[in-house]
Amino acid sequence: MNLITISGPPSSGKTSIILKTIYALHERDLKVGVVKFDCLYTDDDIYYKKAGVPVKKGLSGSLCPDHYFVSNIEEVVQWGRSEKLDVLITESAGLCNRCSPYIKDIKAICVIDNLSGINTPKKIGPMLKSADIVVITKGDIVSQAEREVFASKVHSVNPKAITMHVNGLTGQGAYELSTLLYDEKEDVETVKGKQLRFSMPSALCSYCLGETRIGEDYQMGNVRKMKLGDEND
Repeated sequence: MNLITISGPPSSGKTSIILKTIYALHERDLKVGVVKFDCLYTDDDIYYKKAGVPVKKGLSGSLCPDHYFVSNIEEVVQWGRSEKLDVLITESAGLCNRCSPYIKDIKAICVIDNLSGINTPKKIGPMLKSADIVVITKGDIVSQAEREVFASKVHSVNPKAITMHVNGLTGQGAYELSTLLYDEKEDVETVKGKQLRFSMPSALCSYCLGETRIGEDYQMGNVRKMKLGDEND
């Protein structure tokens, strides 16, 4: 079984790209399953079920979705193997732009859209910088010049990644993406002992534990303060 991790900002077109890519994988008689990670709500599992794709979803609730992901990924892998999948795709939204849901030696894809702003690639952390493949969506809405400038911004942040354009509506580019996902030589039996490519967002403070009152008297743990005074003070 191949394991693929796909992440990206909310509404960047991840689910549409995955569905179009799955259609291409189905043409090669490969069985594909998806596990969707989100925070509060998602109905993407309905679209996968309609497409005949085995799917599970997990909602992290008040927890960081990355921490939720890494706490459950081993069980997810074992579910995929029990389903006898050829390819298992995990999908997660990078909600804070500091997310880092990628595992060493596991293929990682970041989906980002052309409409997010020309400087967005610089604002996204490990989720973009440590990806193997960067998929740019919604290129049909902007000009060719804007596509090229945005792609160059992505390349400047992650020069090692394969950068490609995929249209989530028409599926253009999805077949090319599918050829990069499956390697018959790979077989992930477990992720126990594997390492994340980058450390998780660090946070363990009173607000993480349920505190709602404001002020220094109620703040403890991992707290960082802004420098608002004169630098010479």
